[in-house]
Amino acid sequence: MTGKTATVSIPPYQHNQNKTIMLNIEDPRTVKPFGLLNLGFRPFFLAAGLFAVISMLLWFALYILHQPLLPTALPAMLWHGHEMVFGYSLAVIAGFLLTAIKNWTGQQTLHGRGLLLLALLWLAARILPFLPFATALYWMAVADQLFMIVLISAMLQPIVKVRQWKHLAIILKIALLFLSNGLFYLGIFNVLPTETIQWGLLSGVYLVISLIMLMGRRVIPFFIEKGVDEDAVMKNWKWLDISSIFLFLVFTVLIVFFHYPLVNSILAGILFVLHAIRLWGWHTRGIWRKPLLWVLYLGYGFIVLGFALQALTHWLGLSPWLALHAFAAGGIGIITMGMMCRVALGHTGRNVFAPPKVVGVIFALLVLAAIVRVILPILLPDLYLWWIGITQLLWVIGFLLFVVVYAPMLIKARVDGRPG
Repeated sequence: MTGKTATVSIPPYQHNQNKTIMLNIEDPRTVKPFGLLNLGFRPFFLAAGLFAVISMLLWFALYILHQPLLPTALPAMLWHGHEMVFGYSLAVIAGFLLTAIKNWTGQQTLHGRGLLLLALLWLAARILPFLPFATALYWMAVADQLFMIVLISAMLQPIVKVRQWKHLAIILKIALLFLSNGLFYLGIFNVLPTETIQWGLLSGVYLVISLIMLMGRRVIPFFIEKGVDEDAVMKNWKWLDISSIFLFLVFTVLIVFFHYPLVNSILAGILFVLHAIRLWGWHTRGIWRKPLLWVLYLGYGFIVLGFALQALTHWLGLSPWLALHAFAAGGIGIITMGMMCRVALGHTGRNVFAPPKVVGVIFALLVLAAIVRVILPILLPDLYLWWIGITQLLWVIGFLLFVVVYAPMLIKARVDGRPG
């Protein structure tokens, strides 16, 4: 420890020369002990952690043990893909953005009964496919899309109120996720051709990746500069920011809606180089002594690996699932876990520079899960089913530890007595 303190973990920040990170936007008042509905990160991070455990155990039962646990017509593979994107990932995104927008705008975001209603809509969509009645999938679609409409409205209101139009790009990505989810359901219900199911899922994955890259560009270098013990200045280049955004947009459109393997391979190769340069510009040795920093760095590294594997898929005949899971299990899984652990500490009044020691174990389990899922099938493809099962169990253990350690923080009021 170097004497640093922190009470919040989402920029923008006000800080002094000793790297103390502080932001006070609430007026002190009496705070009730129960804090689960005080701010968006609380119910949604808890829900994401619990759902990560339960859904992966269900996926283990469905895929490894071949248990017929889905009474609806939704195929198990499609359920898994959909729920990792529009269930788990969106829960983390909702919690993060409802909290971040309050910091950015200084306006109170959804809380109390409104936040409870939003969380219940999300929960209903997760439960409905397991209910044995004919219209369950239709009601799942209604709950899912209504959840996203309410979420977008809740995020948009404070931004419009203070006219911070620069944040509308983030709202646009959530709106596009709403459309991706719509494509998935329209394909499931045979309103549109069945290929739209894949369009919805793939576009959802890449939209989440684009959101992570956008937010990562904002927060990861900031966290590193303020979090390492040594003086460090992160390197960023405007030409890289612009070119990577444009090329990723082209890459996503082509890989989701068209079939040009050679073009996709070339674009993925260029994106690999660009994001590898970005990752190099963010490196300093001090991150490896700080779990809350190296987890974000390694998570971004799996996104870079995803581009590399996508580039090699055409030339080496690799399974496209490897690149997809480098993005999903690696990039999305690891980074969202790192952000939940950090944000939950900062916004419950705890010191982000002194996380619980177990977070290093949690992060290591998820990194190991991503390695087993992405790398080992290349080296030992005959044991593919084993690698899937081991990945699932590592994921479950990692998220179960998160829930055990962080649930009390998320449920109880801030330790410093402030609201939020």
